[in-house]
Amino acid sequence: MFLERLIKFFASLRLTVVCLALGMVLIFTGTLAQVPLGLYRAQNEFFRSFFVYWQPEHFAWKIPVLPGGYLLGGVLLINLVSAHWQRFSLTRNKAGIWMVHVGLILLLLGQLLTDMLAQESTLHLRVGDARNYSESERAYELAVSDVTDPASTQVVAIPEPLLLKQRAISNPELPFTVRVHDFYANSTLTNNAAAGYEPAPGNVGTNGLWFKSLPRETAMNLRDLPSGIVEIVTPQGTGGSWLVSAYLTQPQAFIWQKRKYELLLRPERFYRPYSLRLEQFKHDVYKGTDVPKNFSSRLILDRPDTGEHREVLIYMNNPLRYAGETFYQASFDEDDGGTILQVVHNPSWVTPYLACLLVGSGLVVEFLSHLVPFLKRRRAV
Repeated sequence: MFLERLIKFFASLRLTVVCLALGMVLIFTGTLAQVPLGLYRAQNEFFRSFFVYWQPEHFAWKIPVLPGGYLLGGVLLINLVSAHWQRFSLTRNKAGIWMVHVGLILLLLGQLLTDMLAQESTLHLRVGDARNYSESERAYELAVSDVTDPASTQVVAIPEPLLLKQRAISNPELPFTVRVHDFYANSTLTNNAAAGYEPAPGNVGTNGLWFKSLPRETAMNLRDLPSGIVEIVTPQGTGGSWLVSAYLTQPQAFIWQKRKYELLLRPERFYRPYSLRLEQFKHDVYKGTDVPKNFSSRLILDRPDTGEHREVLIYMNNPLRYAGETFYQASFDEDDGGTILQVVHNPSWVTPYLACLLVGSGLVVEFLSHLVPFLKRRRAV
């Protein structure tokens, strides 16, 4: 039958060996590709893909040359499940093998879930500052804020993927439509007209600015700085066009129906029901040298909905784990007056630990299942 032949193919040990060999080639070439492509682009093209493509120079089409990380991981997962379905029965003497293979399956699934669900951001605090949100290092959003009443600002955030589609965007909480005319994922601004640059609308704060598109950044120490032109479209017609850019730290303001609105292109924010306030940052060095010894941040965690109010200390190799997130001491300001925390949200963080525990326990069980009968036979002799 076709189904039996299919299961036999996917359960084949040869398929396992081929996948492992291709995995080694993929890791080797993907590691080398980080030099010309950068870490993030290499990760996306080699490991977060079904195929690795090669594009001939001056051609638009691409040729698949290697299976990507998603394809190899998926085939290995099917291979493990098929092998158990065909070869192994759930018996006592096969318990160790089952534990090892279930652990490997969990390891593959855990990596996939981490890749899909994990979220990293940064929290930058100066001494005395408190925030209830962290910011993405590479993704941006357009914040449209109703600031008529400073005590109750209402914000509608439009994510960058929608802006890149360059179309009209509506939201029930906005009395107008935001139409994106031009949006570049990476850009540069200048005060002088030059070839390749587009003029910004002549609004207050942006009059005389010119901008143009740049290739995407892939180096770890650099990031994209997007810019674009958005138009406010009302039922009565256009409300004006505005330059929004990651280079602009001050929002663009306009009035509509006697209400004041602001436009600001900012790093994507992730809000939380609690805040952290930096009380003290310490940068310790070894006595008589400039060699760093320790970095630590003393903060106050405040959560109004539960009444929780306590002091926490974050330092190297001692992160704060709270509400499903982990806060690491990542960097600091040059004047030692501020801290930069890396915030990691990974719902599947326990999966690798459980997988390693199962694999290790399975190997021990399998070893003992052969050792104990061997010792018994020696005693009998």
